[in-house]
Amino acid sequence: MTSLAIKPKDPEKTDFENPEWTEDMFANATRLQGLPTSLQTKLGNPPKAKPKQAITVRYDSDIIDRFRATGKGWQTRMNDALREYLDTHAF
Repeated sequence: MTSLAIKPKDPEKTDFENPEWTEDMFANATRLQGLPTSLQTKLGNPPKAKPKQAITVRYDSDIIDRFRATGKGWQTRMNDALREYLDTHAF
């Protein structure tokens, strides 16, 4: 079994604004749960009122080709077409 050699640090790649953490830094760090609630907010987009669900479904290739030919956003247009159908047809 070979051991991995530790590479010496490259001074060209040292980020002085974000130094490597020391044991003292870890010991003095505050966990997320210890911060005020206002600082605990999650990053990213807020959750949508009606989130979409990923599924697997099969359609005829000519149907998919026609929607894809409309360009970016074709899946949304397909969703809108299905919604319009449901709004105008009773089950």
